[in-house]
Amino acid sequence: MNSKYSFHISLKSFNVKVGKIPVTTSSRNTCPTSCPMRLTGCYANAGPLAIHWNKVSEGDKRVISFESLIDTIAGLPEGQLWRHNQAGDLCGNNEEIDAVMLQKLVNANTNKKGFTYTHKTNYIENHQHIKNANKNGFTINLSANNPAHADELAALNIGPVVTTLHSAVTENTTTPQGRKIVICPAIKKDNVSCSTCQLCQKANRSVIVGFPSHGAQKKKVDAIQHQ
Repeated sequence: MNSKYSFHISLKSFNVKVGKIPVTTSSRNTCPTSCPMRLTGCYANAGPLAIHWNKVSEGDKRVISFESLIDTIAGLPEGQLWRHNQAGDLCGNNEEIDAVMLQKLVNANTNKKGFTYTHKTNYIENHQHIKNANKNGFTINLSANNPAHADELAALNIGPVVTTLHSAVTENTTTPQGRKIVICPAIKKDNVSCSTCQLCQKANRSVIVGFPSHGAQKKKVDAIQHQ
């Protein structure tokens, strides 16, 4: 058992924007220090999710081992959509991705539709691991801090890209280099969730998915848009 990290899985998410699909949480120490929203600005640092994330990170009774997480994912029905890390990032020391742990996730996801997001894009050695995961059915979205950063990540050609947007952006837009940004459909429409949209699970999509800042963390995210 790798005791450095801790995990939780809900077989049916309580988040209406996610929908009733399996969703996991990984401890805070999976997040890289390069993420500008690591301490403030991250949506997971507010509300009930923040309380849950703290509990998982502190190792309370809801925590399971990585091995148990893998077994649970492997046991999901064929074709099941699931979201990895409603909070947290891919395991690995700070900016590094643990290739062995990632491969176990990819293997457990065989014939299923897992997707996640990562800020661990600065470490060049991670790029091939991310690309391989996307080629083998486990979708890893590259998380950009703003549209200009999204252009940089898209140019890597290793996986689909998502980006935060200024709170004033409410319609589809483009990056500085002209790439199309589609506002997350679950944000725009009350009757849409991750479970019905599934856009972030499509590894070969051409569009960037945008998430306008909102809620308690809005000012911090808006500030990042000008960096």
